[in-house]
Amino acid sequence: MAGATADESGADGARTAFASALRAAITASGLSLDRIQARLRARGAAVSVTALSYWQSGKRQPERAGSLSAVRVLEEILDVPAGSLLGLLPPPRPRGATRRDRVGEEPLTFTRETLQPLLDRVGAPNMLDQQQHLKLVGLHDRCEIAADGGQQAVTSRAVFQAGADGLDRWLLVYAQDDAASVPQVHAVRNCRVGRFEADSSHGILVAELLFDRPLDRGETHLIEYSLTNSGPPYPQCRATHYREFRRPVREYLLEIRFAPEAEPVRCWQYTRGGSAPTRRRLRLDSAGGVHAVALDFGPGIFGIGWE
Repeated sequence: MAGATADESGADGARTAFASALRAAITASGLSLDRIQARLRARGAAVSVTALSYWQSGKRQPERAGSLSAVRVLEEILDVPAGSLLGLLPPPRPRGATRRDRVGEEPLTFTRETLQPLLDRVGAPNMLDQQQHLKLVGLHDRCEIAADGGQQAVTSRAVFQAGADGLDRWLLVYAQDDAASVPQVHAVRNCRVGRFEADSSHGILVAELLFDRPLDRGETHLIEYSLTNSGPPYPQCRATHYREFRRPVREYLLEIRFAPEAEPVRCWQYTRGGSAPTRRRLRLDSAGGVHAVALDFGPGIFGIGWE
């Protein structure tokens, strides 16, 4: 633990040095953040004004590959020596032992040891092993990306079919890519939030979503809920959103909506697990969003990445 504390302190010092140097270079250039953003965009580097503001204030640091490339362009625009800003950045902050290095390619999974204590506290200690009588038939996730590139909210609409009489709840397990925070769960339609437990050190929450009434065998039920983060700054999501399905789902619709300042240069859908991994390019629609559909999918991971 002492070593980890020392590493965090060193990273904070480097972020302060980067922010100070960037702020001084911007002041010396006489350029506004809007002008800088326009010049970055003209050279193929998409960075929002909000992100530039956070970088120079020290609230955030460039970490993703696209952001680091933008810093190289920024050095040219601000007429400072090559590497003088980039060299002040510390290595990217660790995202947890179970997270992978490739953004948008190998999302996190969490271990039973991490999840089990939360399941115990919500009264579902055997969930990972027992037969599931509530079948997820269809799911629609809409993820909102804020101007700073962070995840503002996820709204989900799920349809279930009961395989037995008396089923009256669904257990939501959600892992946030920014382990420093856990979103708030809100019931929107046909359900209410019951017991709730969170592990902020791993960014994982477990919540009961209680139905309006018990279901009969074969009956379907639709619920809607949302997960909202506080901000700005909003938690970073490593430029990806995905679902991990442990059992097949008939239809999954994933929609990502970007704030105008956070519109990406490229987007793609990807799958992991089960059959061979796939990846396909997506194009932004007129409303500044993308979507992807998975039919008869799972087990496996289905998601959208961007840069």
